[in-house]
Amino acid sequence: MKKLLLMLCLCGTFVACGEKKSEDAATSAAAGKKVHLTFATQEVGTGAYQYASAISNIFLKGLPEGSNIDLTTESPGGVGAPIVLENEQCDIIMSNAGPAKWSEESGILGKEPTKSTTAIAGGLGHDFLNVLFTKEFVDKTGITTVEELVEKKYPVRIAIKKIGTLGNLAGVKLFETFGVTFDDIRSWGGSVDLLGGDAIKIYLQDGKADMTIDHVAAGQANTTELCMTKAMYFPQLSQDTLNKLANAGFDYIDIDANTWNGQTNVIKSVGSQQVILVHKNMDNDTAYSLAKSLCEGKDELASQLAALSYFNPATAGTPAQTGVKLHPGAERYYKEKGYLK
Repeated sequence: MKKLLLMLCLCGTFVACGEKKSEDAATSAAAGKKVHLTFATQEVGTGAYQYASAISNIFLKGLPEGSNIDLTTESPGGVGAPIVLENEQCDIIMSNAGPAKWSEESGILGKEPTKSTTAIAGGLGHDFLNVLFTKEFVDKTGITTVEELVEKKYPVRIAIKKIGTLGNLAGVKLFETFGVTFDDIRSWGGSVDLLGGDAIKIYLQDGKADMTIDHVAAGQANTTELCMTKAMYFPQLSQDTLNKLANAGFDYIDIDANTWNGQTNVIKSVGSQQVILVHKNMDNDTAYSLAKSLCEGKDELASQLAALSYFNPATAGTPAQTGVKLHPGAERYYKEKGYLK
C-alpha cells in the first residue's frame, strides 16, 4: 500500500499528503482552478467499482476544467470505509448510512470513533435487511418469526457473513434489538458460522444451517440461486423490531413481492443505503459542486446503473440517508434547492 501511495503522489494524483493536500485543494477550488481528488473504492469488476466510476464521471462535470478524480482500490467496503477516510487515505469514499453513523457514534471494527466524516449525498441504492429460514426449519419447529425464535431461545444454526461485512453487522444489530448476542445463541445450543457468501448458500442447501441474515439488493447472485434450489421461508419482522432498527440507523424499505423465488408477498424491512462521504476538510465550493452535479445528473446515473434509479435528490441530504452530518458545502446546495430547511 505504501508503494501505491508513493506512486500516486509521484504521478501527481495526490496534490499532497495529509493536511496540506486538503489546504491546496481548498485553495484551488476557491480560485476556480482544477481540482485533483482520489475516490477510494473496491477492486475492478466489483459493484462498488462500477458505482464509483459512474459517480466520478458525473462529479467531473461540475468541477473546474482540467480537474481529475483518480479511483484507487483501497476501500474495504461499507463497514470500514469511514476509517479509511478518517485517516485521509482518500478524498471521497462510499459507505452505508448505518456504518457511517455507528463509526461516528461509538467506533467500528475495534477502532476509535471517527470525527472527520461528512456526507455529500445518501440513498444510492435499494439494499435491505434480508432474513431467511429454510422451509425444513419452519416445518420442524413451527417457528415462523425471529421474535418467536428469540422468545423460545431455540438452538438455531445461523450461517452469516464474516466480521467486517455489513451482512454480519446487520445480523448483530437485528439481535441487539432483542438484547441478544451471537454468544447468547451459542449458549442456547445453537451455532453461528461466519462464512463467505458462497459457503453460506451451500450450508443452507445442504441442511447445515437453519437461517441466514444479510444486507443485499434484489438480484444478489447467491441468494437468487439459493431460493431457486432450496425451499426457503421469508419471515416478517414485527413493526416494533423494525422501529428499533430504524432508530438504530437503518431506514424503512419494502422488499417487493417476487424479489426471491417463492416470496409472493411484500416484506416490510429496513436498509442502509450507500452514502458518499468526504473528509470535513474538503473546501465548501468543491463539496457544493459534487452535490450539485450528482443531484442534477440523477437521470444519467440511472441510465448507467439501475440501482441508482432509486436515488432521490430531495431526500439525499436527510439524516436517515446520510448517517452523518452533511458537509457544509453540500448542505448549502440542498438548502438552495429547498430540500432542506
